[in-house]
Amino acid sequence: MSREKIVLIGGGGHCHSVIDVIEQEKKYDIIGIVDQRDNIGKKVLDYEIIGCDDDLDKIFLTSSRAVITIGHIESNQLRKKLYKKLKAIGFSLPVVISPLAYVSNYSQIGEGTIVMHHALINANVKIGKNCIINTKALIEHDVIIEDNCHISTASVLNGGCQVKENTFYGSNAVSKQTTVIEGFVKAGSVIK
Repeated sequence: MSREKIVLIGGGGHCHSVIDVIEQEKKYDIIGIVDQRDNIGKKVLDYEIIGCDDDLDKIFLTSSRAVITIGHIESNQLRKKLYKKLKAIGFSLPVVISPLAYVSNYSQIGEGTIVMHHALINANVKIGKNCIINTKALIEHDVIIEDNCHISTASVLNGGCQVKENTFYGSNAVSKQTTVIEGFVKAGSVIK
């Protein structure tokens, strides 16, 4: 059975982790990475940087699937901009889920979202588009995560929380149940 081709958008540190998830998932063949023009021809792990943003129309002819592999810490503006650009060209942005994650059959995940290794997404969770659910994040029942959010490593969202659009939720942050979370939540925070 042949795998679908996919291109990765962004060649930094988050890209390394996404490559590992995609290789473990065994659903896609990575055709290359899009990054800054100065990096064309260089490699990220075993994959070549094949172009820059200006080449996306041409790359679309080779692969109509893409995943954004740029992280979101200080700002998600670049992720949002690239998401809109890729959609305007016609790219499909699939949901990518590590086979080492647990995702309830009763949850919903929007396009362009990645679920990293050992994340746990429980029943009746709704996750929007273009999100990062990072390694070992725990998303409990009935949580709603809106578009363009990053739920960081080893963080916990307890039952019934709502995470507003564009939120960064830091590593090891923990929320009380049914809280509304918005903006930038620093690592180790306790949200009551």
